[in-house]
Amino acid sequence: MKVFVAGGTGFVGEHLVRELLKNGHSVRMLQHSRSPLPGEVEQVAGDVTRLESFEEQVRGCDAVINLIGIIREFPARGVTFERLHVQATANLLAAANRGGVRRYLQMSALGSRPSAVSGYHRSKWRGEELVRGSGLEWTIFRPSLIFGPHDAFINMLAAQQRLAPVMPVIGSGSYRLQPIHADDVARCFTLALLLPETIGQTYELCGSDRLSYEALLDMIAEAMGRPAPWKPHLPLGLMKAVIPFMQKIPQFPITMDQLQMLLEESIGGDEWQAIFGFKPRGLRDGIGEYLGKT
Repeated sequence: MKVFVAGGTGFVGEHLVRELLKNGHSVRMLQHSRSPLPGEVEQVAGDVTRLESFEEQVRGCDAVINLIGIIREFPARGVTFERLHVQATANLLAAANRGGVRRYLQMSALGSRPSAVSGYHRSKWRGEELVRGSGLEWTIFRPSLIFGPHDAFINMLAAQQRLAPVMPVIGSGSYRLQPIHADDVARCFTLALLLPETIGQTYELCGSDRLSYEALLDMIAEAMGRPAPWKPHLPLGLMKAVIPFMQKIPQFPITMDQLQMLLEESIGGDEWQAIFGFKPRGLRDGIGEYLGKT
């Protein structure tokens, strides 16, 4: 199949493109400007928020995959959930419909729902609703925290531990996550292209390890060959008062949206494994491969 990929230059996109090529598909990737990519990848220039800039490039493809997503807004730069989760999805759906492309796969997020407190989850839900109403042969994936060699979250926590063995924890630290490897996410996307039973379905993609945030910090330390860090607890009420002011600084590591998503947990079931026919990679072994003994 010839697959049109939007958001393919990001962390998950790197894994997806490699998986698509390995399975004999050809890739046409949308990007703002050309950058070094595997020679088999066809690069096309365009802006996903401007339909006219890429609409014709979708023609001739067999499927569209939308990986576009941001975890933090920068409104002054035009980087908002509305533009990149909702408007971009609407444009990709329009391009697929007009170009005669029937198959469409969407990256959403675990926890997406209309009543979500976080703007991130609400915008992801709105994107999902557009997909469900598109008339295309769609599949939606909602992964938990995704990890892998170039991930943002695990590597950020590891970098902090390299600086000092102190990891402040907001609130109790008992809120849970169920991380899944980027290779496993990419494999599900690729398999779905050839599994008709996945059409019209939404899948929560969660790994095999369900652990608390505090346990995650300890596992990261273990992967680096270090002792568990000291984890002083910061009062939740205080942080809820401070973060709205501090999040305006781009370098500040957390926003209220991110705090809310952390507190409400990111866990789910394993039903997807029966459909896609494999078990996810374990977190300990997975992060051990790229954090190493440092």
